[in-house]
Amino acid sequence: MYETPTLYIDGEFLSGEGRKTEEIINPATHEVLGHLPHATQADLDRALNAAARAFETWRDSSPMLRSEILRKVAQLSRDRAQDIGRCMTLDQGKPLAEAVGEIVSCADHADWHAEECRRIYGRVITPRDPAVHQYVVREPVGVCAAFTPWNFPYNQAIRKICAAIGAGCTIILKGPEDAPSAVMAIARMFHDAGLPPGVLNIVWGVPAEVSDYLIRSPIVRKVSFTGSVPVGKQLAALAGAHMKRITMELGGHSPVLVFEDADVQKAAKQLAKFKIRNAGQVCVSPTRFYVHNKVYDSFLETFVESLRAVKVGDGLEADTEMGPLAHQRRVPAMSRFVEDSIARGGKVLLGGEPLDRKGNFFPPTVITEIPEDAMIMTEEPFGPLAPVVPFSDTEEVIRQANALPFGLSSYVFTTSLQTANRVSRGLEAGMVNINHFGSALPETPFGGVKDSGIGSEGGSETFDGYLVTKFVTSI
Repeated sequence: MYETPTLYIDGEFLSGEGRKTEEIINPATHEVLGHLPHATQADLDRALNAAARAFETWRDSSPMLRSEILRKVAQLSRDRAQDIGRCMTLDQGKPLAEAVGEIVSCADHADWHAEECRRIYGRVITPRDPAVHQYVVREPVGVCAAFTPWNFPYNQAIRKICAAIGAGCTIILKGPEDAPSAVMAIARMFHDAGLPPGVLNIVWGVPAEVSDYLIRSPIVRKVSFTGSVPVGKQLAALAGAHMKRITMELGGHSPVLVFEDADVQKAAKQLAKFKIRNAGQVCVSPTRFYVHNKVYDSFLETFVESLRAVKVGDGLEADTEMGPLAHQRRVPAMSRFVEDSIARGGKVLLGGEPLDRKGNFFPPTVITEIPEDAMIMTEEPFGPLAPVVPFSDTEEVIRQANALPFGLSSYVFTTSLQTANRVSRGLEAGMVNINHFGSALPETPFGGVKDSGIGSEGGSETFDGYLVTKFVTSI
């Protein structure tokens, strides 16, 4: 059963009656699942005023109360994971097991913030004059506006909501119109957990219009966005024009470096599995594969065969390992990458063409013999495409890995401690994973450098974006 989507403003769920709506489409079947209501300007004003009013009391709420509510949400996440996951598979497309796993793992984010919000401490500064008292307190920044994407609709929304609410802020969140069910489920859980009206508000609409209206409002003091680099730069510029704090988690084009001393078979199998996660629609997905020429052929053989065995299908089918792309427009986008690669001399070893069936299906695709300036090597594909090129020199491959303006995540496979240390220092990325995929835990930083973002959406650094520092001195 797909739940009827609504707005959530000032503690009330508001239907689409009297509002513009848009269709919600199942990417596996192109079936219309429902109609999503867009917020009117009056709705946005109501959300802004509700968040501002709620902040006056929520900012002074006990950390124990915030912690209690977040813990309830964590438990509700686990209790409702199957139902929420099924709706997410319907509107986003990922396999049911992945969807449920996303929700269950995100319960840890609520639990972690429930603990950390009780430990937002200030400090005392020893004065030069014994008659003076000096101390520092950290206070919530105020009303936050957050914008989250469709690829991990539950994960990206709950990270921002838990951080804001745990810090004592209030928040207005615009989730992904294409896959709204997960965000609606989060609103329902916080509502059922007893969150006061106005602390959390959920709105929908034309993304550019909603973001512009909220960011320009003097009520909003913090902006958090996860999405593409071009849109992130636009929102950051608008926020900067109004001197508002920002957290930006933007796109990447993650390099993979497989050295000659790596466990090549294990690396190839792990990377194939990670590559198809969410059909490659992951900001930290491995997307540029550099393999040492001494193990290149061996890696390719195992990598291609592992991907060839992947079952692509409707996410609700029990044996599906990779679902459809979330949007119909992504299918021709994948074809353009492949066509450009072929035009530049690339060789397609696997896949390369849309599947001949209803739905947004594009198979795992492996391409070799690609020049550095090919589109797939310079632009983030955000899909199940894997360009694989050989290398022989460590310094040169580090240069290639760092050549793009992106710097989100990276992956290194080697059994040499010396190589691991050298490469981890040399890579320009916010996250470096050596011989495994260890990012995105609640307790670890999650963010990029260069064009890939500002700030962190994980670890103790998360709260830094939602708190301001006040220095108090008295005599």
